This record gives sequence, structure tokens and C-alpha cells, in this order.
Amino acid sequence: MKITKAEVAHVAKLARLSFSEKEMELFTEQLNQILLYMEKLNELNTQHVKPTYHALELTNVMREDKVKPSLATQKVLANAPQADKDMFVVPRVIN
Repeated sequence: MKITKAEVAHVAKLARLSFSEKEMELFTEQLNQILLYMEKLNELNTQHVKPTYHALELTNVMREDKVKPSLATQKVLANAPQADKDMFVVPRVIN
């Protein structure tokens, strides 16, 4: 796969960047080198290689989910500025 100077100019325009002619030639060459390297990587047999989603092996450390007794409703509502039966009363926000 080869990238042209016109394609580099198009991407630069989309990114709202302006480059000199010398920079356009340099970026075209550099992008082509990157694409050539990627093609070289496609030649490798990766059939038995496990996909990597992160550079380090990470595992979530989670505690076991256990049911525990909670506070009684009346005890919780005792600190509320306003309560109605077993619910908090809050000011209306949407008209």
C-alpha cells in the first residue's frame, strides 16, 4: 500500500494543518515507511498468538458480593430534613 502526497494533503486539510512542500514530501515518505512495516507484520503467522488488549496483564480485584443487613428505614429518615412515610421529600427540580 502506498500513500500519495495528495492523500497527505487531504488529511492535512481535514486536520486543518498546513505544511510546506518539503514537509509534505517528508510526511509522505514517513507514512509509506510505516505502511511498509505494517505489511511486513502481516507476513507473520499469528494464528496461535493470544490477542493483547493491554500491555500488562490486568485482573479486576473484586470482593464477593454478599447480602448484609442494612439500616432500618426509620433510622435513616431520622436525619432527613423532610420525610413522608418511608420516603425522602426533595424539592421539585423540573417544572
